[in-house]
Amino acid sequence: MSSPEFADLLLHQSDFLKPFAIVLTRDSETARDLYQETMYRALVHQEKYMEGTNIRAWLFTIMRNLFINHYRRKAKQQLFQDHVARDLALLQHSYVNNEAESSLRMKDIQYAIYRLPVLFKRPFLLYYEGFKYYEIADMLHEPMGTIKSRIHFARKMLKRQITSY
Repeated sequence: MSSPEFADLLLHQSDFLKPFAIVLTRDSETARDLYQETMYRALVHQEKYMEGTNIRAWLFTIMRNLFINHYRRKAKQQLFQDHVARDLALLQHSYVNNEAESSLRMKDIQYAIYRLPVLFKRPFLLYYEGFKYYEIADMLHEPMGTIKSRIHFARKMLKRQITSY
């Protein structure tokens, strides 16, 4: 199937995705983003679509997987933020009861992250955003072992910088 034919097929079969996106996200703006990302992924991976199969089911699967992956990234990011805040509190042997003080400490952490060398900062920030090691390795065109060690060293550098505050 040629690209114009596939694009035409997508346009005629995609109206059912909008309500499904709203059901998944419960937010019209996020649903619009999910819909656009689904259409983009379908176009990019059109060679994986088997002509004659149910395109609706294929598009539903893409959208559902995108939603699940985004949810997992968000949960992982929140978990990481919780761990960093807890570790910081344990290192200083005091517990933060003040929202303003907590936000100042998060700014210190963010400052420490952005002071990392670029070689370590890029993989660390991608990992922080919820990407998996193999996804980061693909994005940065590096072996997965290299990515794992760079993230590990970035964590060690951050711990040293944060304890010096």
